[in-house]
Amino acid sequence: MPDAVLAGVGAWTPPRIVTNDDLAAYLDTSDEWIYSRTGIRQRRIADPGVATSDLAVEAGARALKSAEIDHVDAVILATTTPDRPCPATAPDVASRLGVTGIAAFDVAAVCSGFLYALAAAAGLIATEVAGTVLVIGAETYSTILNPTDRTTRALFGDGAGAVVLRAGRADEPGALGPFDLGSDGRYAELISIPGGGSRQRSTGRPAPDGDQYFVMQGQPVFRHAIVRMAESALAVIDRAGWRVDDIDRFVAHQANRRILVRVARRLGIPEERCVMNLERVANTAAASIPLALADAVADGRLRPGHRVLLTAFGGGFTWGATTVRWPDITPA
Repeated sequence: MPDAVLAGVGAWTPPRIVTNDDLAAYLDTSDEWIYSRTGIRQRRIADPGVATSDLAVEAGARALKSAEIDHVDAVILATTTPDRPCPATAPDVASRLGVTGIAAFDVAAVCSGFLYALAAAAGLIATEVAGTVLVIGAETYSTILNPTDRTTRALFGDGAGAVVLRAGRADEPGALGPFDLGSDGRYAELISIPGGGSRQRSTGRPAPDGDQYFVMQGQPVFRHAIVRMAESALAVIDRAGWRVDDIDRFVAHQANRRILVRVARRLGIPEERCVMNLERVANTAAASIPLALADAVADGRLRPGHRVLLTAFGGGFTWGATTVRWPDITPA
């Protein structure tokens, strides 16, 4: 049975930068207030008319170039912000990348989406449905945020990251380790977009004003995120036969600096081994882990041979983790 092996990585963020001071010009906030609570200084925001698929195509093309291939057997797109409710966005992304006639589908697990998509891709490879899979996390959260909500407006940014997986051996550099995935739908209302789905539409009434926007109850999410990411990370460390001291780099979903530091402390991972880039890109949901990986490779924090632990937590609630021994690949 073949294993999934990382063969390429790519990323793309919109060129427009919105700083905390820019937000403070029209919201009741400040750079100090935002940074002290989140670790975020700025975020990238897509221009009007730019959709999630546009970012996904850019990141996907870079991942293909990094892997030195121009065709894959499947494309999986993790996103909370598809171009439209129907159809899925992945087939359009695949077509624009020049790979048609292949499997292409979306994964909706909010900020855990990239890890869920990695697991799905690994399954396609293990069952020999696909020999190569392009996995993309892409988001345009700016399109679902209430422009007057200082909390969510400050937290999120737009961006996309992607990896190419190929069939290989478990002992190769780049081979993905065991996965741990979980969910708890009892807490669905804590991270949601209340309007626009069949639950609201089935009432036969228009959605109340504001229900089209993303909402989150920060404090309970904060607590659950720390517990679930740490538990999931410990599960895959154990299944991989690693010790915490073996971990060279810890790459968690880039939600909030305080969450990342708390999870690392709970695991016993020194802060200097934590990869963080949310100061410059904020929370990019399903795109955050591949963006962080690409950034860390580009600036030398992540090098071939490093043992890497990945973990995420998102709406649903959903969570997950996996491991990888980093291969010798370079972002395009």
